[in-house]
Amino acid sequence: MKQVILKTLKFASFFLLGILIFWIVYKDQDFSRIKSVLTNDVNYFWIVISLLLGLLSHVSRTIRWNLMIEPLGRKPKTLNTFLAVMVGYLMNLALPRMGEISRCGVLARYEKIPFTKLVGTVVLERLVDVLMLLLLTLIVVITQFGQVIEFLNNNPEVSGKLQRIIYSPVLIGGVLLFLVALWISRHRIRQSSLMKKAKEFIAQFVEGFRSIGKMKRKGAFIFHSVLIWMLYYVMFYLVFFSFGFTSHLGPLAGLTIFVLGSFGMVAPVQGGIGAWHFMVIEGLALYGIDKVDGKVFALLAHGSTTIMLIVLGLIGLLALPFVNERDEVELVENIE
Repeated sequence: MKQVILKTLKFASFFLLGILIFWIVYKDQDFSRIKSVLTNDVNYFWIVISLLLGLLSHVSRTIRWNLMIEPLGRKPKTLNTFLAVMVGYLMNLALPRMGEISRCGVLARYEKIPFTKLVGTVVLERLVDVLMLLLLTLIVVITQFGQVIEFLNNNPEVSGKLQRIIYSPVLIGGVLLFLVALWISRHRIRQSSLMKKAKEFIAQFVEGFRSIGKMKRKGAFIFHSVLIWMLYYVMFYLVFFSFGFTSHLGPLAGLTIFVLGSFGMVAPVQGGIGAWHFMVIEGLALYGIDKVDGKVFALLAHGSTTIMLIVLGLIGLLALPFVNERDEVELVENIE
């Protein structure tokens, strides 16, 4: 009961934080104008193409995850992996970072793969994604250095908050106290049953984490790692052509705004709500797009993607039992 209450409070706090940021961004917006623009001034052809590319990126992510799982001695069905990925995206909309755990749980259940090994592959996957984002950030800094400096100058709270977190006396003191407590209790911790279970967990985790070293098709892994982010970028950039006020922006401007939005997705709020909008609106402002128009753009770009993820995630939840029903029946018959 206590865990349920804590999870509920955690969900509510993150959700309220996202709503608060969203409200701050949109509180002065004329929603009748937004409705008018969305009804009369949007070329939805590009939105549809954008969402199709988004779907293709999820397929690519599915294939890449299967490549990482193969060294574990398992070959999950592509459909099960895809549906698990979609369920993961849906869970991320409910609670930040819940999706990674959820999709591992789904695949562990239907493919009978150890959960901890799957977690190792997902951690590695996220590290690769971080490296890809940093690479794109480097490209943006090199090619759009002036715009980046202008963004930081206009939004000192972005860099200021990060510095305050890193150099926070509370954070530094907390880390030191934690290390001292570990040192004092080290002998008792080593002999505890909890430590034995932790070692077993870590061993399975490391095996999953090392899967890339045993991967036979490393070239395919690298290809899909690049393809996923290329599709993310093109998916985002195509939305520019849906509006007259952004259709003139070039690919590098699109990349800059895409990267800023990606950092907004890192914020601990469901689906990056509020934080993503803020970063994209400010990014568009760097290229002379009025913030009123930027808010309309961000609302449609984020909203269309979110609706797609909700629909695909719900389909995944409903389809998984039916897709695997025959396998479960055959397993029961074999046991009998």
